[in-house]
Amino acid sequence: MSRTISYKAIFSFLLLLSALFTHAQKTVIKAAVDKNKILIGEPIQLTLEADIPENETIRFFVIDTIPHFEILEKQKTDTSDTDEGTLLRQVIRITSFDSGRQVIPSFVYAEGIVTDSIPVEVVFTEGFNPDQDYHDIKDILEVYPEKKKDKWWLWYAIGGGALLIALLLYFLFRKKKPVVPVTAPAISPYEEAMKELEKLLSQRMEPKEYYSKLVDIFRLYVEKKKGIHSLQKTTDDLVVQLKTIPITRGLFEKLSQSLRLADFVKFAKYVPSDDDNRNTFEIIKRTISEIEQLN
Repeated sequence: MSRTISYKAIFSFLLLLSALFTHAQKTVIKAAVDKNKILIGEPIQLTLEADIPENETIRFFVIDTIPHFEILEKQKTDTSDTDEGTLLRQVIRITSFDSGRQVIPSFVYAEGIVTDSIPVEVVFTEGFNPDQDYHDIKDILEVYPEKKKDKWWLWYAIGGGALLIALLLYFLFRKKKPVVPVTAPAISPYEEAMKELEKLLSQRMEPKEYYSKLVDIFRLYVEKKKGIHSLQKTTDDLVVQLKTIPITRGLFEKLSQSLRLADFVKFAKYVPSDDDNRNTFEIIKRTISEIEQLN
């Protein structure tokens, strides 16, 4: 009888231990970013995860806005089975145009279950002076309707038409000499880009026009050389496409920053320094030369 009591005690202990272990299993959540320091407007990836045990209700975060950040893209939530339950994972591309130390706040999963807050340093590109004056947008200019002209122009039109017909008859009936076609020598995309860069150096223009032409020279080169149709793409799309070209990592990072600096000049009214102009020109020229040497 004592042996029976002992078996019952062991069985009860095992049931209690199993219940305690099952009750101890809780949902584990996590929020993380791929980088904690970005340039203004540079996208980063926010990853959210929830490891849910079998005994818990399956739910996930619902995020529509994040203070001081803009949501660029929300990928679909991935679901996968684990040994203990279910793992939910979602990647959200975000960016910020507010400089300084910004904080991605904690996300509430359930009562008592929240993620850690995440600090992100949002900085300007090197050489940018936030206290520098901007150029205001010019006022709208009024366009006045053109005054009605007198009918004397009709006589000039008739006389010009008669003269044009006479010249046409002369060229038709005169003795023609054989014309030897002259074929212009073909110019490679690299030679064309170098020629346009040299021409750009000799011209004086406003920063917005200068950076627009500089970036267009680069976009046209990679389209003709590598078949990357980038003329109608945004800077972020162009940077993604350029990852297929095996240029050195350091140069790729500098090129990405130079292209975004050009966006600041064209769209954010940022006034670049002489060092900005010189460095951006050299990085574009060096990238074209390195791409050309890949073949």
